[in-house]
Amino acid sequence: MENRLIPYSVHLPEHIFLKIKEAAEGRKASGLVRQAIIAFLENGDLYKQGYASALADAAKKVSSNKLARSLAFEGQVLSDVLVKEINFLNQ
Repeated sequence: MENRLIPYSVHLPEHIFLKIKEAAEGRKASGLVRQAIIAFLENGDLYKQGYASALADAAKKVSSNKLARSLAFEGQVLSDVLVKEINFLNQ
């Protein structure tokens, strides 16, 4: 981020303003809002990113599970089937 900051006014409902002010706790609320805007613009939809990250973590956990890797049904290893299903949710 470049050092030059340009002021930008945003109108907020009072209850949101008070929550931001409380969340900033001692820091300037503008810094908190600035970081949130930058994170949104640079990272896109944070919900979708969190969901995708959680699915990746779940797939990793399943694939590393010794019991899931040792069980097979009809020639398919359980961990492989579950990881495939988890990855399908992320499409």
